[in-house]
Amino acid sequence: MNLRRLSTLAVLAFIPVAAGLSVAAEAPIAVPDIEPATKMIPAGSYIRGSTPAGREYGYRLDEQAYGHSVTREGRWYAGEFPREQRHLPGYRITVTPITNAQYGAFVAATGHRVPDVDQATWKSYGLIYPWSRTRRHAWSGRSVPDGRQKHPVVLVSRADAQAYAGWLSRRTGRRWRLPTEDQWEKAARGPDGHRFPWGNEFDPGLLNSHDGGPFDTLPVGRYPAGASAFGVLDMAGQVFEWTETLAGNRGQAVVKGGSWDDKGCGVCRAAARHSRPEGLKHILIGFRLVTDSLAGTSR
Repeated sequence: MNLRRLSTLAVLAFIPVAAGLSVAAEAPIAVPDIEPATKMIPAGSYIRGSTPAGREYGYRLDEQAYGHSVTREGRWYAGEFPREQRHLPGYRITVTPITNAQYGAFVAATGHRVPDVDQATWKSYGLIYPWSRTRRHAWSGRSVPDGRQKHPVVLVSRADAQAYAGWLSRRTGRRWRLPTEDQWEKAARGPDGHRFPWGNEFDPGLLNSHDGGPFDTLPVGRYPAGASAFGVLDMAGQVFEWTETLAGNRGQAVVKGGSWDDKGCGVCRAAARHSRPEGLKHILIGFRLVTDSLAGTSR
């Protein structure tokens, strides 16, 4: 993560929920694919959490990348679960984060507010980024930003993600929702509990992070070699992802995965966990979905 931003991340746990934005109706967006592709995550055991050695590995990655110990001094990884074996029923999870194009079908069908944030709300978050940085991700009227149809949708609150899931459930006849933290972590780590989707060693060539990426989102699925053991993509770097799991503080939810802004990349380990205000609309946060229906589209 951009370490100029690190000092503000703790503040985010206590900031107010952002207000929703209303938009005037314009021409709908034509998007052909409604149901996102999924991968099957079979029932069975998996390993979640980290050992002291795993957390130390994360801190050392950060120190090597940034040249200082801000994450260690801030105990960023101290809240990770202890490494343990758990069991989950089977489910399906979207192969990639939901894209602007997929979200656009929902906007067109429902008139839901588009991904955006006003300047006053953004300022209230206390983030390091100027509001102008959000403009490349914000929609213009009802239109997806040029060239970003296949990029993960960002600037959406957890409620926005849940609204999309509700619409998709009605359209497909199967129940969609945000993954729990456990479901997200199992899909990312595989049955063997890897630190990263691809294994235990960090490789900047296998994800969209600030180590080797363009310091921006990319079209989803650009790093097939970084897939998890279950074939799920973009679970490290690219964007943090909302989960269904609430954090201990009121109005907080767990986000997972790291982002294009992160470097190092200790926070991109699957065990890493942070909470964010449910109403936050951030350029670093998107989402993917799960369905408990074991039949589904896989590609």
